[in-house]
Amino acid sequence: MDILAEFGNRVKELRVRSGISQELLSHRSELDRTYISGVERGMRNISLVNIEKIANGLSVPMNYLFSSERFPSNPVCIKKDVEVPISERFKYHLDCDHKLLTIQIQGLLTGANVDYISKIWKGIVSNFAEGELSVFVDHRDMKASDGEPVVFFPEVIEKAVLLQQSVIARSKKAIVLCNSEFMVHQLNYMTTRSGVWDKTNPLYGKDKEMVGQAYELLDVHGNELIKPMQ
Repeated sequence: MDILAEFGNRVKELRVRSGISQELLSHRSELDRTYISGVERGMRNISLVNIEKIANGLSVPMNYLFSSERFPSNPVCIKKDVEVPISERFKYHLDCDHKLLTIQIQGLLTGANVDYISKIWKGIVSNFAEGELSVFVDHRDMKASDGEPVVFFPEVIEKAVLLQQSVIARSKKAIVLCNSEFMVHQLNYMTTRSGVWDKTNPLYGKDKEMVGQAYELLDVHGNELIKPMQ
């Protein structure tokens, strides 16, 4: 496969995996939709300037477009992936001794799912003084029905930014276990927009090392906060 076709496939897989249409990516990138289509088909000898525009449109740094992390380019089937109610895919535990809220999420998130989570999360945070509660979020099981990691769709990102402004802003810190490097970049984008980047630490790597690093950042030891979801 030649380099233009390889790059085009890369753009398509990231666009599709994040639930973005060619039209939306063209709007975000300030490029014509036919140009985006040509890039994805390997028909455009794209310039560095336009590579940067596409990276911005995907909310990732430019060098991530050349990362070895890969995803299927087939569309994520939202209907199939949200058949299990969010009440069964979202779990939380409040450790009052450590003033720590642990959250686990499975599968793909929709805007309505974020609304459900927001109501619970805001209710918990309201019982603590500002800067008192730490948050530990586990996104490692956010996977589609094909078993591959999923990230945040545009509607989810917009709602998540508002959620971060209301709950993370009031928290002491937030440690987030990510399912991919792609998710790390998305979270960096969201927390920059919401103004809580200095309180949020997204992590990605080998499970044992990642969890150990999270415990160290939270100053919690000898307590199994993260358990597999049943």
